Amino acid sequence: MSNNDIIVSLDIGTSKVRAIIGEVNNGTFNIIGVGSADSEGIRKGAIVDIDQTVQSIRSAVDHAERMVGIEISEVYVGISGNHIGLQSSHGVVAVSNEDREIGEEDIERVLKAAEVVALPPDREIIDVVAKQYVVDGLEGIQDPRGMIGVRLEVEAIIITGAKTAIHNLLRCVEKSGLKIKDLVLMSLGAGQLALSKDEKTMGSVLVDIGAGSTTIAIFEGGTMVSTSTLPIGGEFVTNDIAYGLRTLTDQAEKVKLKYGCALMADAAPDVTFKVVRIGSNVEKEFTQEDLAAIVEPRVQEIFHLVREEVKRLGYSELPGGYILTGGTVSMPGVLQVAQGELAASVRIAVPDYIGVRDPGYTSGVGILHNVIRSIRMRSGSSANVSSAGNKKTVNRPKASPATNPETVQKPGFIERLKNIFSDFI
Repeated sequence: MSNNDIIVSLDIGTSKVRAIIGEVNNGTFNIIGVGSADSEGIRKGAIVDIDQTVQSIRSAVDHAERMVGIEISEVYVGISGNHIGLQSSHGVVAVSNEDREIGEEDIERVLKAAEVVALPPDREIIDVVAKQYVVDGLEGIQDPRGMIGVRLEVEAIIITGAKTAIHNLLRCVEKSGLKIKDLVLMSLGAGQLALSKDEKTMGSVLVDIGAGSTTIAIFEGGTMVSTSTLPIGGEFVTNDIAYGLRTLTDQAEKVKLKYGCALMADAAPDVTFKVVRIGSNVEKEFTQEDLAAIVEPRVQEIFHLVREEVKRLGYSELPGGYILTGGTVSMPGVLQVAQGELAASVRIAVPDYIGVRDPGYTSGVGILHNVIRSIRMRSGSSANVSSAGNKKTVNRPKASPATNPETVQKPGFIERLKNIFSDFI
């Protein structure tokens, strides 16, 4: 296996840190390694302890390295949270080539022009996503490369985040000995992976229910148009179980994973389990029905809040319905509860790759999917994907800035990161 064909994503969540290794071979993409570790130092999706988070990242990366037998040095890092914001922007440039053929340089220039927006001093641009390009007044163009024109415009979505949150995330990854290739908005990556073209065009809601938070991303017209984060997730279900059964949180988590059911009608009265009560060594027996009576109301509340938040964002009755992902939706009965609360078409998205067929891996695989998609659009052919893949060769000679693919992954991104760090160093 050639090291030049490897890319790695890092999904730092509230309950788990996941490192996913993907291989691009002759245009096909496969998952070849997954590393997972319990997440420490993260609360409700935000970093609250740098050292513990660094340790969790190292554990996940070590696990992935042992599985595949390579050294990971560069990663694409997923970012999410309630600090993420979207705003529309517009960029205009003149086509630079003498023959008026639009090339990669023109695309980069028009996206940079779209980045010129007024931002508060505590905000930083994470990504620029093109909704559509306009060539000499002709609208609705998704990829203008190779077209002939004089004036190139772009309607774009600017994704911004809080400088402090970005800095803390970057600091954790770099302290764990890894180089950050790029930041990817997790809901954007998950949407590119989990949603069909029609769902993204007609309008749909991607709901990522993690342990500490629930991220809502609304797609319409082929791209993400709105996002929001609710500070509620699977941890709240675990806490309810701990209170209801009067047991320790770690025992409640184990019981939830093994016997949890979100729908009382599906719970079995003859399935029993024992837990040690707090304050004593005495075990008490409960049935799956007892557990479902605790779980179902909280899951109903989560989906009720999701529906209200989607309404608050100004959307309702989207034709594509709701697409669920995240570790919490793996629990039996969640889909039925969601269908009842949301009163719309609902499905659960699962990555279709061996080793990661679990909703909890959608965001991590989505990061890789998003990276490969952008590289293929730039190169115009999947054969060149490896040129911007994750390089693992330690003694690889450095490319010049003009040809180094890392410098063209996103215009001005590395410079912006340096500016962030200069404020803190």
